[in-house]
This record gives sequence, C-alpha cells and structure tokens, in this order.
Amino acid sequence: MTPPPTTNSETHPYLRAAGAGIRRHTTTSHLAGGAADRTHLDLLHAHLIACHHLVDQLDTATRPSSPTAGRHLATARTRLWQSAAAVHDAFHTVPPADRADAAPGCDPPARLVGGPPFVTICQRHQAAVHTVRRTTTSAEIDAPLHGHTTACTR
Repeated sequence: MTPPPTTNSETHPYLRAAGAGIRRHTTTSHLAGGAADRTHLDLLHAHLIACHHLVDQLDTATRPSSPTAGRHLATARTRLWQSAAAVHDAFHTVPPADRADAAPGCDPPARLVGGPPFVTICQRHQAAVHTVRRTTTSAEIDAPLHGHTTACTR
C-alpha cells in the first residue's frame, strides 16, 4: 500500500488521510438519510478502537518524559474506550437490515448456521478489553464522560 501524498513537513500521512475520510463521511452522511445501521456502527467501532490503540501507544511513549501530557493522553484513551463501548452496545440494539421486524439485541445463534454475523465487532471489542484491563481501573472506566482530570498549563 502506498502512503497518501505528503509534504516534506508532514510526518503522519495516514492519520491525515484517516481524518480527511472521517470529515468527508461526516459532511456527506446526512445525504443518505435514515438511522445508523450495523455496518456503519461496525466501521465506527473499528475506527474508535484503532484510535484507542494509537493513544495507548502515545501515552506509553510520552509518560516517562512528560507525566502531565501522559495523564491527558490516559484520559483520552479512557474516553475513547467509553465511546467504543457505547457504539458496541448501540450495534447490538440496532435490528439487522435484512429483518425489519427483528427484536433489538443479538440474533439467537441457534438460528444462524454459520454463527452470528456480528462476530467481528465482538472479537475486536474483546481483544481491546485486554489493553483496557492492563491500563485502566474500573473506576476510571465508569467515570462520567464530562470533566477534566488534570489541570491545563500553558
């Protein structure tokens, strides 16, 4: 895979391309209309988990030299996990597109010969749980999404 076109001063071309893709989707998604579907939520969950892993790596590298910045990154990592968990929960409450009369929640596995169709999002979520358990306490995960944990200094 070739990297997106960059300038000499740009050191993170894939992050810039991912951000541009999200901005483009945000400006055009209202044209499609309708509520979020499972595919949309699955892709959003994948993006949030990827961001979670990136912020986790940045926190690990930054904390020794700049503890305050590391704490801010740790807070961001926790908020990303909370967002991903909420999107995962929303995914399971959206009925499958092929069954308009489906009750919210998971499809009964007994009905599905090849297993449930949403295994990918659940596997991704469970894999991310290992990172979350390594770096985050239960109290941090359950903390409300508002507020700021450290003082900003300029």
